[in-house]
Amino acid sequence: LIGVYTNRHGERWELQLKGSGKTPYSRNGDGRAVLRSSVREFLCSEAMHYLGIPTSRAASLVVSDDDVWRDQFYNGNIKKERGAIVLRLSKSWFRIGSLEILAHSGELDLQRRLLDFIIQEHFPSVAMNDSNRYLEFFSTVVSETANLMALWMSVGFAHGVCNTDNFSLLSITIDYGPFGFMDSYDPNFVPNTSDDERRYKIGNQANVGLFNLSKLLQALNPLLDPRQKQLASQILKGYGEQYYSRFTELFKEKLGLLGQNKNDNYLIAFLLKVSLLC
Repeated sequence: LIGVYTNRHGERWELQLKGSGKTPYSRNGDGRAVLRSSVREFLCSEAMHYLGIPTSRAASLVVSDDDVWRDQFYNGNIKKERGAIVLRLSKSWFRIGSLEILAHSGELDLQRRLLDFIIQEHFPSVAMNDSNRYLEFFSTVVSETANLMALWMSVGFAHGVCNTDNFSLLSITIDYGPFGFMDSYDPNFVPNTSDDERRYKIGNQANVGLFNLSKLLQALNPLLDPRQKQLASQILKGYGEQYYSRFTELFKEKLGLLGQNKNDNYLIAFLLKVSLLC
């Protein structure tokens, strides 16, 4: 993260470099990015924006003179590739993992301070003096995540690595690593060649969204009283209905279906099945 920029429209963007080298969070990685993946992130994030899907944006791409060694297909065939750096923008880069790691290490005071900062900066509908603010925050994230998952499915987008470190607390698409779009409907489509267990296949994205939200709730639990915990569990249970409702709405728009008909869902499922058979 290199800074925060406010444009002439009053929009606040956090600027981040991807591929510029190691940071304290690089773990065992080299912090570099190759040209092919950088071009993919640049093009896809902009495409997603113009498809109307919440996403980070790409501002610039610079080719590096550094040689970067990568095993592209994870088959032991390591090759030298051209490096690159993407300047990318987002309203926020905080993820579910940002809160999860603090809860895991027992840093509850820091977690509370960070959560209050996130709410104050990015969740204007949540009142800071409300004793239920963490509950309201969680409810918003659940609702917006359900919406994002449905939007992904509406364009056949598979993220590829939907872990909590790649799930935005603002429910936007971030971290374009191994992603892909389906050419034809296939619920078993996996864009990540290293995903041998097919955990992140496109047909499982909604369930992975639920799993990540459950991890967020686990991280928030130490900050909630018994009544709030019970209410938060009920909110999480409503995720599936919210997702399915938005999914149906989006596909009805694609088909030009107006009003309500008990056969709408059957028609959508039938057409997807026909597409699968084709």
